[in-house]
Amino acid sequence: MKLILPEKLNTLAKACPFKLYIVGGVCRDYIAGLGNNKDYDLCAPTTAEQFVSVAESCNFKVKSVYANTGTVKLFDGENDYEFACFRTDEYVRGHSPEKIILTNDVKKDALRRDFKCNAVYYDVLEGQFVDPLNAIGDIKNKVINCVRDSDKVFSEDGLRLMRLCRLSAQTGFTPTDECILGAKQNAEKIDEIALERIWAELNAILHSDKKNAITGAQYRGLKLLHEIGVLKRILPELCLGENMPQRADFHNYDVLEHSLKCVLYAADEVRLAALLHDVGKPYCKIKYGNFYNHEREGEKIAADICKRLRVGKALTERTCRLIRLHMYDLNGVTGVNKVRRVILENVDIFNELLQIKQADFSACKDDLRVAPCVTRWQKIYDDMKNSGVPLSLKQLNIKGDELIDSGILPDKVGKILKKLLYECALGQLKNIKEKLIIRALKIYEGGVYD
Repeated sequence: MKLILPEKLNTLAKACPFKLYIVGGVCRDYIAGLGNNKDYDLCAPTTAEQFVSVAESCNFKVKSVYANTGTVKLFDGENDYEFACFRTDEYVRGHSPEKIILTNDVKKDALRRDFKCNAVYYDVLEGQFVDPLNAIGDIKNKVINCVRDSDKVFSEDGLRLMRLCRLSAQTGFTPTDECILGAKQNAEKIDEIALERIWAELNAILHSDKKNAITGAQYRGLKLLHEIGVLKRILPELCLGENMPQRADFHNYDVLEHSLKCVLYAADEVRLAALLHDVGKPYCKIKYGNFYNHEREGEKIAADICKRLRVGKALTERTCRLIRLHMYDLNGVTGVNKVRRVILENVDIFNELLQIKQADFSACKDDLRVAPCVTRWQKIYDDMKNSGVPLSLKQLNIKGDELIDSGILPDKVGKILKKLLYECALGQLKNIKEKLIIRALKIYEGGVYD
């Protein structure tokens, strides 16, 4: 392992008058053969002040120091590190320790962590692993055990529930029965966790297959999240779809399982939309007795969920648009011009729209063929491109100032340009400047811009 570590870290270890260790994911993933993890978590039997003094003497940039937890964040010019003093934590209430006690005992430090596979240490200077909890066997057997009684571990910090599911997904490790039982017994602890942190972990689960190239990791993580009873606490609207049947000629699964399967088959860019694409179905079924218009209701519900979880504005808006449109032309009978218009209005998310349609199709019956709707829409889009029609205002062969020069008032220019774009895209108008000006003046004179 010494060969994969930054040279500056070896220099730091030589300068330390105490043993310096790497702990956690780097050790775990190296032993498991999962690749080169660069989330460098350091620790040592010393104080934060002593460590900072040595780090600065080795030209490390100290970014922040948290004296109450003995934590230091630093940078060597290429890599980030997080250092923590050996310590024990005492919890009374909430997910933050009430009391922190420094220690020189590596085993005591290991026992304050969450899972054994995260409690293997590497002595940087000596170049050897230190395994106080006999956890290397767990890593080699690809299992997740808690460092102590599982009920106690999860009761201390509800965020560990999310971390369990993310860790299992990203590594392919399987939690023991005892570990799962402890998580189930403390599912309500997730209610104590800040929503931003829940979203950060959920987002990591949705993209967990990218961490170590483990196929289906995102589905595995979501299934575990549901099994331990946390999914229904963070996404109750989604879990209303459990045991809610769908038409057997189109679906093999209930609404919830179909949604999780959709994430399994979805491209990385549309995972959140895949998870929530049918979130309107339970609402519609309960209120109206059918799924009609569930995409419209789902758009509203998804917006509320994203707001609650503090999802970023851009991702929220894109997700809601995809949910609203995922059913459009599902049967492939919508008129070509109507499809062209929708494509034009959503050309910025066209690829994502095809991705969500494909994932939805595959999730119905685990069918990996290209969805008929995707084939149709791709052909319509290709025909538009090949025929040279403009797909954006920038591609129109006329600019706003040219319309103003033609006598059109500035406040009407935007609407007229948009109408010109639609008519060109529908093949009703040639994208030639002279023709565009003539048509623009007629629109202006007629006063009808929609």
